[in-house]
Amino acid sequence: MNSNRAELTKKLAAADFALWDLHLYLDTHPDDLSAVGLYNKLQKNAAMLRAEYEQTCGKLTAFDAQGVEWLCDPWPWEKCGCDG
Repeated sequence: MNSNRAELTKKLAAADFALWDLHLYLDTHPDDLSAVGLYNKLQKNAAMLRAEYEQTCGKLTAFDAQGVEWLCDPWPWEKCGCDG
């Protein structure tokens, strides 16, 4: 795994963790508007990171692919910029 792919994976995992943690907080504090605003900001950041990852390294899961796109060459780890 090259450093770009590893770095994107790490950033996306951190963003998804923060979103989930804030989601759990908002389950019990739905009127905390500053937390709602932060959640929306983090959600946009996570979407941007996910799009960057998929553009550079390919789809994250088979569920993200269209049809049988995930079966086609090149495999995600064979794509330019993400080969290990």
